[in-house]
Amino acid sequence: MTGTEKVSGTGVAGVGMTAFLVAAGRSIEATRTDALARDTYARAFLETAPGCADWPTHLGQVPDGDADPLWGRLARFFGLRTRAFDDFLTEAAHNCRQVVVLGAGLDTRAHRLAWPDGTTVFEIDHEDVLRFKQSVLDARNAVPRAARVALPVDLRQDWTGPLIAAGFDPTRPTAWLAEGLLPYLPPTAERDLLRILDTHSAPGSVLGCEVKHGVDAVAQRDYPIYAAVRERTGIDLLALLSAEARPQTVAELAALGWTSDVYTPFDFTRQYGRGPQPAPDDALAANRWIFATCSAALRSVAA
Repeated sequence: MTGTEKVSGTGVAGVGMTAFLVAAGRSIEATRTDALARDTYARAFLETAPGCADWPTHLGQVPDGDADPLWGRLARFFGLRTRAFDDFLTEAAHNCRQVVVLGAGLDTRAHRLAWPDGTTVFEIDHEDVLRFKQSVLDARNAVPRAARVALPVDLRQDWTGPLIAAGFDPTRPTAWLAEGLLPYLPPTAERDLLRILDTHSAPGSVLGCEVKHGVDAVAQRDYPIYAAVRERTGIDLLALLSAEARPQTVAELAALGWTSDVYTPFDFTRQYGRGPQPAPDDALAANRWIFATCSAALRSVAA
């Protein structure tokens, strides 16, 4: 499998393997005594997916612990990323009562985070992904802690029309999240997404996203994380990344009137006092987390 293939099995078809890879990382993270984030639903997604039956869900099932490049280092990275964007959204919610999660996958922040009264969380992803997630959450009587609207829309098609029809108000500040999305988009698709997002953002809106720069699919193929994921799960992460030159996301946002702060994952390792450290031949070194704010005058929005 390349990662674009789906987990087979009743009720699971259509959910990408990479979504379960992230869920495994979050499940393992939740079992640490010093957990950066606790997603209590992540394990349930894996238990429902036959293709992940032999994946660990607990740190105690990882013999080498953090030394394991996949279930140790990469899993801890997913825990760190989850915490960083959890904190971003929690802070943003003081001003933004509508949150849009783009490519939501198996994200459960609507259920996990303490949202202010009046917050609505919109989750956008393919219908089969959202249906699977809902079935697992329903089986566990999970109750969202904000108004939650799941939108089965392909981001390659018109998604703002259904979003507005579902109650999204582009004249109000919005917190946008693209946690593990942009690196997998072709450059043109990323630019289009940012432009559309911008035209539907009121001043004070914020965006949290992840980008990757300097990835060489040939030279980095044997990096420990990429090799371990490929050999032990069948997911070729490098094959999923666009081979085209990546956009300069911060510059693209600046041209649209957004100001950005950019961090490496290791900045948050230092901030939280735990998490992955830099390493030789490091697949994580290319990752950047961007937190941007829309400060330009309100533009006309698409109907």
